[in-house]
Amino acid sequence: MLRLLKERGRFGPVPGRRPIAAWPATAALLLAASMLTGCATMPGFDLFAREPLPDDRFLLPDENTAVIGAVQYAVARHEDTLPDFARRYGLGHDEIVAANPSVDPWLPGSGTRVVLPTQFVLPDTPRKGLVLNLATLRLFYYPDVEDGAMPAVVTHPIGIGREGWRTPVGRMRITQKIENPSWTPPASVRREHAKQGDKLPAVVPPGPDNPLGAHAMRLSRPSYLLHGTNKPYGVGMRVSHGCVRLYPEDIAELFGEVDVNATVRIVNQPYLAGWRDGVLYLEAHAPLSEDARRWKGSLKPMEKVVKAAAGDAVDSVDWDKARAVAEQARGIPVPISAGTPDLDRIIADARRVPRMPPR
Repeated sequence: MLRLLKERGRFGPVPGRRPIAAWPATAALLLAASMLTGCATMPGFDLFAREPLPDDRFLLPDENTAVIGAVQYAVARHEDTLPDFARRYGLGHDEIVAANPSVDPWLPGSGTRVVLPTQFVLPDTPRKGLVLNLATLRLFYYPDVEDGAMPAVVTHPIGIGREGWRTPVGRMRITQKIENPSWTPPASVRREHAKQGDKLPAVVPPGPDNPLGAHAMRLSRPSYLLHGTNKPYGVGMRVSHGCVRLYPEDIAELFGEVDVNATVRIVNQPYLAGWRDGVLYLEAHAPLSEDARRWKGSLKPMEKVVKAAAGDAVDSVDWDKARAVAEQARGIPVPISAGTPDLDRIIADARRVPRMPPR
């Protein structure tokens, strides 16, 4: 029975990343088995959890829709970590940690409710090509729309340059796609590693020790790449020398879809405001450390973003709520129109999904 449960968890390029429709049937089978064996409950099985919603591809019914996805949650077992949940549900390290500020990332504890921030406000950019938001550590890809089809967006977590090696902002394009790339460490990186007693070779060949992973896409600023990684738990953090890291399964997917010469816009938007179903939402993240020092706790950048998105409806904004959302910086979209639910209510009403089998 446990084998059946594991087999019906998820499927896809990497085990644990795609929901399968047979989950409810599996739950019913397990429940029936428990009754036949005289067990009232079966600890550890999410019998009444629902199938997870998609975590990476979303339709955009109209140009005014700026909020995609939905907040979900799962219940941890003793062996789980937040990075485990992050990768299974298409999230990065920092965003799942920010969404669960009272949870130990490495020891959540059996029975702990883990919030999955799988809802996003789209960046304020043209919806074309690739858009990377450094402040949210997330990539958005807008595929070309075929005649008669509905526009869509694909989103994945990313790792970016740490302080002192900042990933540049601006408009660029993809100039080259490389499968099984070798890595030629820049002289500056080799010097840094040498100071730490780690002598890097002049060229690192393709393989498990290559930090670029199996796929790379070069930007028109040729020192910078979008690439995979041999250290996936660094995705969703500021850990690189400026390049952009993705989970191996995510870069493999993009590699097959994104063409050479595709537009790439890299922005830095910690505060995102947008509409869905007539309600204005605010998603707030902690600013990058360099910006936080410059802003010194000011919420004026947030207020500017909200006013621009609200337009003629600015008088309907609950500003106390907006400021609280910005100060908490949980990375979860919260409606800030007057009379709408607060963050606690959103989390309480979130959809429960099964804790996936180990990868």
